[in-house]
Amino acid sequence: MTALSLYSERVILPTGEQAATLHIADGKISGIELGTCTPTAENLGSAVMMPGLVDPHVHVNEPGRTEWEGFWTATRAAAAGGVTTLVDMPLNSDPVTTSVEAFALKRQVAQNQAWIDIGFWGGVVPNNQNELVAMINDGVLGFKCFLIHSGIDDFPQAQTQDLKIAMPILKQAGVPLLVHAELEGKAPVHAESQAQSYQAFLQSRPRDWEDRAIQHMVKLCRETGCPTHIVHLSSASALPDIRAAKAEGLPFSVETCPHYLYFAAETIPDGHPEYKCMPPIREQNNQEALWQALKEGLLDCIVTDHSPCIPGLKCFEAGDVLHAWGGIASLQLGLPSVWTRAQERGFSLEELAKLMSTAPADFIGQPQKGRIALGADADLVIWDPNARFKLSPEQIFFKHPVSPYLRQELRGVVKRTYLRGQLVFSEGQHAEKPQGAFLLGRK
Repeated sequence: MTALSLYSERVILPTGEQAATLHIADGKISGIELGTCTPTAENLGSAVMMPGLVDPHVHVNEPGRTEWEGFWTATRAAAAGGVTTLVDMPLNSDPVTTSVEAFALKRQVAQNQAWIDIGFWGGVVPNNQNELVAMINDGVLGFKCFLIHSGIDDFPQAQTQDLKIAMPILKQAGVPLLVHAELEGKAPVHAESQAQSYQAFLQSRPRDWEDRAIQHMVKLCRETGCPTHIVHLSSASALPDIRAAKAEGLPFSVETCPHYLYFAAETIPDGHPEYKCMPPIREQNNQEALWQALKEGLLDCIVTDHSPCIPGLKCFEAGDVLHAWGGIASLQLGLPSVWTRAQERGFSLEELAKLMSTAPADFIGQPQKGRIALGADADLVIWDPNARFKLSPEQIFFKHPVSPYLRQELRGVVKRTYLRGQLVFSEGQHAEKPQGAFLLGRK
């Protein structure tokens, strides 16, 4: 691998934003010279040089549902969005990643298709406890479960007795349990005549479902000591329970997503299923509370939960929100969508890098990722945080150009993405061939 030196007036280091030259050799950051542009360095001027984003919540859907997405298209989209590491969820592929055999198949089909580095989550479902240790030994980074119907029958929800068996196994192995935290309860039942109503859908998945699920997982985390991670937090009314769990010292972490931070329920029009996800996008006051929790450090990271499907499942012709597939495609768009709202609220680029690069890298057990530091992987995104663009379908690299971000004016344009010192995306173009590798096992 060739050596490389890059200078920017705005390098986002763990200590803050500084002018610096980065020296790169053998895929690693081999030197950092503060405040100076060395003679051999390429001068990037005021373009921001930030650690590549780490996205640990991506539904790639391959094998079995590659018509929804796939490793080739997903990782190209990731590279275009400044993401240098993603972790694939155990569904909605077919088979789901709940056994050693299914995990082996997933690695086989992903081989030579990754434009960035990728890791894998396994799944906890009823009666697969005998697969967990072997899957950890084969390299899964942790396990996902649902407390409610997952949307597909081949990934059934875990009951309390399943978790009480699985969580001590995961604790012993030092890997986390990721939880889709909704417990079904009372909710309004809406007539078919309200199928286009976003408010009807929102009322059908109330905050209480999330809040009770999180309380339940705090209790199980306390009982088992298993590292427990709440995925895609939507309900701000769960924040007091999260704060108490952390104050108690429990191994309890939480993520939220760009769509909860960018969109608000009051502005979502009826008949537009592209906004549907579970848990749902909630009201503006709820969003502001999530932003405040990020500012306080109560929420740990921001991840996309990229969850695409074929357009037909979105029920666009009928505008049917209640019956459409729930999931938002946004893998390429995490950086500009979050930055558009974050800079309005006074967040710094250093805070952004922590939430979208460093913290998720640490969560997935890959400390060589997500930071600009000596010896770290030279995973970098070069971008202009002031440039604005209106998203069009032609700009999208994931498989289906279906997203609520279409026609939104976003702030922040990715110029280049480096993976371990190799240029994988530059000015709208990808490298000649994939450069990604598997991240198997926690470091």
